[in-house]
Amino acid sequence: MSGTSSPEAVKKLLENMQGDLRGLSLECRKKFPPVKEAAESGIIKVKTIAALNSDILAALKENSSEVVQPFLMGCGTKEPKITQLCLAAIQRLMSHEVVSEAAAGNIINMLWQLMENSLEELKLLQTVLVLLTTNTVVHDEALSKAIVLCFRLHFTKDNITNNTAAATVRQVVTVVFERVVAEDERYKDTIDQPVAVQGNSNRRSVSTLKPCAKDAYMLFQDLCQLVNADAPYWLVGMTEMTRTFGLELLESVLNDFPQVFLQHQEFSFLLKERVCPLVIKLFSPNIKFRQGSSTSSSPAPVEKPYFPICMRLLRVVSVLIKQFYSLLVTECEIFLSLLVKFLDADKPQWLRAVAVESIHRLCVQPQLLRCFCQSYDMKQHSTKVFRDIVNALGSFIQSLFLVPSTGNTSATPNQTGSNASGNTGSAQTSPGVLGMGGGATVLPAFEYRGTWIPILNVTVQGSAKATYLEMLDKVEPPTIPEGYAMSVAFHCLLDLVRGITTMIEGELGEAETVSQTAAETTSLLTQSSEQQDLQSVSDQSEKELVSRAVWEEMVNACWCGLLAALSLLLDASTDEAATENILKAELTMAALCGRLGLVTSRDAFITAICKGSLPPHYALTVLNSTTAALSSKSYSIQGQSVQMISPSSESHQQVVAVGQPLALQPQGTVMLTSKNIQCMRTLLNLAHCHGAVLGTSWQLVLATLQHLVWILGLKPGVGGALKPGRAVEGPSTVLTTAVMTDLPVISNILSRLFESSQYLDDVSLHHLINALCSLSLEAMDMAYGNNKEPSLFAVAKLLETGLVNMHRIEILWRPLTGHLLEVCQHPNSRMREWGAEALTSLIKAGLTFSHDPPLSQNQRLQLLLLNPLKELSNISHPDIRIKQLECVLQILQSQGDSLGPGWPLVLGVMGAIRSDQGESLIRTAFQCLQLVVTDFLPTMPCTCLQIVVEVAGSFGLHNQELNISLTSIGLLVLFHLLDRVRESSTTADKEKIESGGGNILIHHSRDTAEKQWAETWVLTLAGVARIFNTRRYLLQPLGDFSQAWDVLLDHIRSAALSKNNEVSLAALKSFQEILQIVSPVRDSEKPDTPPAINVSVPVVVGTTTATSLGRSFMRTDSIGERIGRYSGSEPPVITDEIEDLNLWWAAWNSWYRIGSESTRPPVTCDKLTFIPSQPFLTALIQIFPALYQHIKTGFSMDDLQKLGVILHGAVSVPISSDASPFILPSYTEAVLTSLQEAVLTALDVLQKAICVGSESMQIMYPAIFDQLLAFVEFSCKPPQYGQLETKHIANAKYNQIQLFAPAEWVALNYVPFAERSLEVVVDLYQKTACHKAVVTEKVLQNIIKTLRIPLSLKYSCPSESTWKLAVSSLLKVLSIGLPVARQHASSGKFDSMWPELANTFEDFLFTKSTPPDNLSIQEFQKNESIDVEVVQLISTEILPYANFIPKEFVGQIMTMLNKGSIHSQSSSFTEAEIDIRMREEFSKVCFETLLQFSFSNKVTTPQEGYISRMALSVLLKRSQDVLHRYIEDERLSGKCPLPRQQVTEIIFVLKAVSTLIDSLKKTQPENVDANTWAQVIALYPTLVECITCSSSEVCSALKEALVPFKDFMHPPASKVQNGES
Repeated sequence: MSGTSSPEAVKKLLENMQGDLRGLSLECRKKFPPVKEAAESGIIKVKTIAALNSDILAALKENSSEVVQPFLMGCGTKEPKITQLCLAAIQRLMSHEVVSEAAAGNIINMLWQLMENSLEELKLLQTVLVLLTTNTVVHDEALSKAIVLCFRLHFTKDNITNNTAAATVRQVVTVVFERVVAEDERYKDTIDQPVAVQGNSNRRSVSTLKPCAKDAYMLFQDLCQLVNADAPYWLVGMTEMTRTFGLELLESVLNDFPQVFLQHQEFSFLLKERVCPLVIKLFSPNIKFRQGSSTSSSPAPVEKPYFPICMRLLRVVSVLIKQFYSLLVTECEIFLSLLVKFLDADKPQWLRAVAVESIHRLCVQPQLLRCFCQSYDMKQHSTKVFRDIVNALGSFIQSLFLVPSTGNTSATPNQTGSNASGNTGSAQTSPGVLGMGGGATVLPAFEYRGTWIPILNVTVQGSAKATYLEMLDKVEPPTIPEGYAMSVAFHCLLDLVRGITTMIEGELGEAETVSQTAAETTSLLTQSSEQQDLQSVSDQSEKELVSRAVWEEMVNACWCGLLAALSLLLDASTDEAATENILKAELTMAALCGRLGLVTSRDAFITAICKGSLPPHYALTVLNSTTAALSSKSYSIQGQSVQMISPSSESHQQVVAVGQPLALQPQGTVMLTSKNIQCMRTLLNLAHCHGAVLGTSWQLVLATLQHLVWILGLKPGVGGALKPGRAVEGPSTVLTTAVMTDLPVISNILSRLFESSQYLDDVSLHHLINALCSLSLEAMDMAYGNNKEPSLFAVAKLLETGLVNMHRIEILWRPLTGHLLEVCQHPNSRMREWGAEALTSLIKAGLTFSHDPPLSQNQRLQLLLLNPLKELSNISHPDIRIKQLECVLQILQSQGDSLGPGWPLVLGVMGAIRSDQGESLIRTAFQCLQLVVTDFLPTMPCTCLQIVVEVAGSFGLHNQELNISLTSIGLLVLFHLLDRVRESSTTADKEKIESGGGNILIHHSRDTAEKQWAETWVLTLAGVARIFNTRRYLLQPLGDFSQAWDVLLDHIRSAALSKNNEVSLAALKSFQEILQIVSPVRDSEKPDTPPAINVSVPVVVGTTTATSLGRSFMRTDSIGERIGRYSGSEPPVITDEIEDLNLWWAAWNSWYRIGSESTRPPVTCDKLTFIPSQPFLTALIQIFPALYQHIKTGFSMDDLQKLGVILHGAVSVPISSDASPFILPSYTEAVLTSLQEAVLTALDVLQKAICVGSESMQIMYPAIFDQLLAFVEFSCKPPQYGQLETKHIANAKYNQIQLFAPAEWVALNYVPFAERSLEVVVDLYQKTACHKAVVTEKVLQNIIKTLRIPLSLKYSCPSESTWKLAVSSLLKVLSIGLPVARQHASSGKFDSMWPELANTFEDFLFTKSTPPDNLSIQEFQKNESIDVEVVQLISTEILPYANFIPKEFVGQIMTMLNKGSIHSQSSSFTEAEIDIRMREEFSKVCFETLLQFSFSNKVTTPQEGYISRMALSVLLKRSQDVLHRYIEDERLSGKCPLPRQQVTEIIFVLKAVSTLIDSLKKTQPENVDANTWAQVIALYPTLVECITCSSSEVCSALKEALVPFKDFMHPPASKVQNGES
């Protein structure tokens, strides 16, 4: 509830009203009874209203006319006391808003009467104000009457009343317009489209306006009428008016309520149709220099001289332009042109001053200036208003310097104090020095060609606080102090620059953000393709194009005028702060032009700063050419041509430095002033902060800086920073202490400038680099042909720039280093030295910088960085080469561990030193090489080791004397190299290197440090071996060749024994390589054909590919070739044979150690057990034949033993299962592996050598047999490799291939190897059976013993071929060996052989193994025929010679034949096969052989008789057994028939018995033993027992067997013998 309507307030109001009425009643009691009565009835009225109404205030308002009436009557009395009481009471009612419209009208009429009677004037004004400000009940004519009342009071004689009335008028006018604003606010949601206003000035066109707006309209229209000295339409009753007051009122309305004019067309219309013409009309006397005379009909008095009006008009114009520019485009163009005109030199000073103040007001509104530019400058056929304003300011400033100041001419003699400041300048003392307490202070001022203008402190930066535009109380034109106009104009320029640059920079920044977002949006939208949004994006870019056009136009319009003015001011300024401001303005303009890509204007501003930095008339072509281009354009400013003012030489500046100009022929010295240094700092600031937009003008900036640096004597130091240094020649540089303290700062800023290049974008950075390069080229040109001190500025700064841009060095490396390489070739040594310094510093910095990704993962970058180092090798200057090698040394010391792929390049630099380049260079290079060898071999990629070897070799070619020493050092080098590699390789990490993250894919064969080291070792060893091979003639004469040879062998051995297949295999290849060195032999000793031992390494797919290893060996050794050429003219050195032999025996020992250690089975076995690979073992064994050629003369039995161990071990090594599919032959073919071939080849080489060798060598035969027989055993018992569990591949016959788990070992299929070995044995035995050693060492017995194994296994052999081969081999061997054995029967050398042979026959013919179920009948018969062959051999080769053979043996044979003749069946046959499977053929042959030797008719020896007897007895006993068993079985089986085989057996026995009896009958009786007969007869009862058998076949056979017994049926003899036995 508001304060005036709360119950308390209402209660108080009622009390006060009654009090007022009582007071009135009392006062009027005597004199004015009607008033008293009215008052008393008023009291009753008030009480009644209060009693009857709940809403008392509303009721009061309703009856306000009656309530107010007593008070109005009171006023009518004209009694001061009563009037005052009534006015107070009325004000109280008004403030409680209980006055109705009618009552208000009555009040105003009453006030008007008081006014006309000049009563209570101040109280009247107060009452009007309360009435109008409390609410809007007063309007239309009542309002106009109230306003006129105030105006009338303004023009009274009383000063106080006048001033109060003026204030009231201002307030009332404001209230009227505030009501419009409030009204608009009330109706803002229901606003109707205003009806278009007809283009006439009829005041009744306001019918469309709402009440408050209508009042305001009428008021404003009348104000215009009054100012124009015309009669008002609405303010009826006005008697007089002044133009100045009218203009002030117009200005305040326009200034405070622009929205009313902008929102209501009616008001806009007033502006265009009334205000503007009025202003233009009023301006005319000022333009024409005529006093304005007012029309006689006007109520206004005649105007005084025109300063007050002109100044107020300018204020109105400022407001019109500021607030209504958009409405009044054409009118503003006129106003602006007028303003510009008012600056003309022929106008009075005060007019120029207020004009410049007005322009200043515009200059602080960049958005407004932007509108001018868009509306005028950018339109065709329009005045270039913006350009004209700037140019006018420029001309104005120039005119102030050129035209003598007329500032004081208008000063009136009686003027007081205001121009004190103006007079100081005209003092007779030297200008600008103000005496103060004895000391002299220099006033800030501009001075140009004798004109001295002080700089006054007129305004705060960025605000246009005017002095003369505010002099509203002045009637006379004021006196303008000297320097005031200049100072305002100067601030105009500064604010203009600050405003437009800030505005444009801000908008540019926004546009960039927007376009960035737009770019992102577009990329998003291309996916979702929403047309509408794309549209908005394109609108955006269009908008930006429009904005850019405006920005460019603004800059293009103003830059010439600005530059002309600023250059002049810069030249004229004697004040450091002013200079700073001018430079700042030039700098911001240069930066803005650069940012907008306006090259000409950018370069013009930069040139101005550059020229300011250098002494006057300094010969610098870059600048002069630019300025020439600029000065040729003279900019027309309002018809007068404005030249670019070039700096005047007689500047009153303090000289702070004297130095030499940078020129080919320096002439004298040049001086630098403090202003030059100030400009230089600005230039540095520009380059530092705005380097990104300098583009090609870097050339200007850097050229200027280079000259300044030269004049100041700054010289480059470490890292390219400039330090104060003394000039080398000519008059020395003179520097004041002021500049001396500045120098470190300048040097620091210079460095920071180039440091900040890291923030430039790539294009800008390229501009900077290009500028530095071209500066440097100029400096190089100047330095040609003389050895004077060159300017090293550009080179030093290239270095600095490179160093801070390491993070993106790739983009500038080529231009940078390309140029520095040129500098390195310069004839001037100082220049060249700096080129090399810069280049090497950059390379070192590049390598140590932590790039992303790091160099280790970015090979390309590393090579790019190192490349210039290589390029330096093409420069012949020794000082450059020393720098290059020093750089290499430093790189090695700091980065050696991480050079990686860069090694070939670095090594190349060392190797590029030629012999004509002097001892010291060669020594330095060699020092580098030694460092490489002592420290870095382990970390070097393997491929580089070969290069190290070549580089070491190239040092050997420098000259004869140095050659030997270096070569021997070279050898030390090589072995050192090998040591380091071996050490690193053995300790290398087995962890997998993750290739993720890096950009290099690592092949799985190289994905651990260990694998990579392996490759290193391989290549190093190969290189060294090759050196031994190719440099033998150089190396052998050195005393310690044999020592070196031992070291090399030691390396080969440790490499071969390393637990890495790749390394070990490569070591053997190196071994092979050194064995192919042919020792030089005398012609006479040369064999006709040298032994061709071609050792070929099989290519093995899988474990290691020979190709990947072989690659490095295929290259021809270029250094080797060179050495070949070098020493080709000399005959080969003949070395001592003995020493040669020692070398080979050393090689044999190494070979033996490698062999024995690598083939020795591991003690424990687990997953990690290292097992040598097949290619390694193959290569190892393949070395032997070549090695043997060199040592065969001394090869002893002991050595053979050693060899045997290795061969046996090698063959026993299993294969890893993942390699097996590649190495194992497929089982359909019996092929030997390469290793097995190699083993047999080795033995073959040996036996061939023994064959042609001496008697002493032939004792080795048995050992060779032993070795081969051991291999034969593999066919049935594959060798064990220590404790290792191997999977044997199933019997080859079944062609089963098994796939194994990855980490398992597979034993080879040894059958083909064993069988081939057996063939070799037979072959060899055939040649050597009679050799003494072979006989003595029981070779035959060993062969039989060995063959017994497969023969006894027979069907259980892993391969069927084995036992068949064994049989045929046995037959072959026996056919040769038995005669030899018989020959030596007496010596007893073969005694132990016979039992072995008997057992072998026994095991084979009566094998315990059963034939496989799937054996076909044909196969069985084939196998039986083999058995038959063996029996035939017994009958032809053994039994006939029984007298030379031990008895026991013959007995064993007989027993065997006996067994064969009867018990010969296999139990597993089916009935159907039984006839065939009984081995009947075999049994028959056995039996026949038995019989053949049982009844030999011619018994030549007791021995033979013994054989026969024994054979018969065995045979008969066997028959008896069979018969007994048959009878027993028959009896037990009852009705069931016996098995077929048993029946067959019994039939066979019966047939044999009958055959036997027939034979016995035919034999001479004396040849048959009585015991034999007894045995035959003893068979009879058994035969008889068989008669009961059920089989008819058995019966018929039995019949045949019984018939012969009839011959034994004799009558008994007379003598009866008793007893039975």
